[in-house]
Amino acid sequence: MTVHNLYIFDRNGNCLYYNEWNRKKQAGISKEEEFKLMYGMLFSIRSFVSKMSPLDMKEGFLSFQTSKYRLHYYETPSGLKFVLNTDLSVTNARDTLQHIYNFLSLSSLCKNKIRFKTLYLFSNSVDSCVRQEYNLTQSGC
Repeated sequence: MTVHNLYIFDRNGNCLYYNEWNRKKQAGISKEEEFKLMYGMLFSIRSFVSKMSPLDMKEGFLSFQTSKYRLHYYETPSGLKFVLNTDLSVTNARDTLQHIYNFLSLSSLCKNKIRFKTLYLFSNSVDSCVRQEYNLTQSGC
């Protein structure tokens, strides 16, 4: 089970948090450009799914997979968007993403983006949560 990276975006597409655990290939572009591409892709996929789905999508877009990885998506009522990229063995990471949102005091931190971006404690908490949830070891990442 491999976790590659985690993005957290606000409702306007600003990347509030990013961390990598086991990312073997870099995008070859700046992180800012990567964040814009990721958010744009999410926006497009959500729009496509809502228009093309034959059923009323109560939960909306939850994930998609390629032949190499699975992208897990969770959006909060306040518009925060969580994206976790894993290998294909992780079938559902929604509980993990909800856990990060619910139990790491994210809502109180989002009021101050500067504090949020530089908060060492939050970063360590997210890292610990993901490592514990997916049994990652320090040496393996």
